[in-house]
Amino acid sequence: MIIPITRRISEAPKKIYDRATSATRGELEVHLAAENDRLERERAASKIEGIKKEVRDRYLAFADDIAGIRDATEAAAAIVPEAHEVNESLGVIATEVAKAIDGLSVELDRRIEAARAGKAAPELPQSLTRSLEFHPAK
Repeated sequence: MIIPITRRISEAPKKIYDRATSATRGELEVHLAAENDRLERERAASKIEGIKKEVRDRYLAFADDIAGIRDATEAAAAIVPEAHEVNESLGVIATEVAKAIDGLSVELDRRIEAARAGKAAPELPQSLTRSLEFHPAK
């Protein structure tokens, strides 16, 4: 069956519109997917920053507690000379923990940068995010 020319001409603008709409929709979907990916990476980076802050806060509390214990053991050393050994051990422990926390902090910074740059999977293991929920900082 032959379609009359007037009908084909009247359908032409609709086909052009449909193609343009389809192309625009495709572009919008690409932009939306890119924006969703960016937001997911930023969410992951923010979670890592939260974990880093939690580690830092707990370390600072630990360092304060160790300093207090060292002061107390120093006072105890006047009565029990062996307390000097405890005090020295606490100093070694504090130094080792500080080194470990510094290394962890550097690695977390790398993960934050990678997440923001899109070089890392944005999904964090649930065990990392849930552990902070059960043990909030004081």
